[in-house]
Amino acid sequence: MLYAILSEDVKDSLEKRKAARPDHLARLEKLRDEGRLVLAGPHPAVDAEDPADAGFTGSLVVAEFDSLADAQAWADADPYMIAGVYTRVTVKPFKKVLP
Repeated sequence: MLYAILSEDVKDSLEKRKAARPDHLARLEKLRDEGRLVLAGPHPAVDAEDPADAGFTGSLVVAEFDSLADAQAWADADPYMIAGVYTRVTVKPFKKVLP
């Protein structure tokens, strides 16, 4: 089943994000390589493709897991979570309708 992982950043998270980004991306690339990743990306803090120093306010990952518990465990082990980038992470089932 698909799950949406909605993460919210702490204030001024950009430097923490930069430090943990390689490990964070490696985990997402593993999901992609396994054919389980639907989409992933950050929420810019400003209305721009590249928010520069404004940074990001959170992230969204939609991926396939065997259960809600597995999706939550994956989210809890995210390098951004461990590095203190995220203040809150919500994991919930997701039903893809379109496209």
